[in-house]
Amino acid sequence: MVYPDRMRRNIELTGGIIYSQRLMLELVRQGAPRVQAYEVVQRLAMAAWQGRAPFKDLVEKDPFITRHLTGKAIGVCFDPKAYTRHVPEIFKRVFGSSGKARATRKRGSA
Repeated sequence: MVYPDRMRRNIELTGGIIYSQRLMLELVRQGAPRVQAYEVVQRLAMAAWQGRAPFKDLVEKDPFITRHLTGKAIGVCFDPKAYTRHVPEIFKRVFGSSGKARATRKRGSA
């Protein structure tokens, strides 16, 4: 059973810091120096973890980040769908088109 609301609540328990890696990588992709991007994202993630504010709120107000990323680009970094975009293909590989799990054979067995 899958409980999307429960999954969403569990993600929200982190205050959004689960998106820190995507954010840092996007900053670097947009030309920010890696060391600075890492330090800024780490500082903001720690502040969010300590309960000062949600991570995304801190990110949207940070001048270093907003110098390198638009509001839209920040929003994309915080999209949980990026982590689930391959689920249909994975399910198809595991279950095939029949919807039943495929049997796997161990090497050396016939």
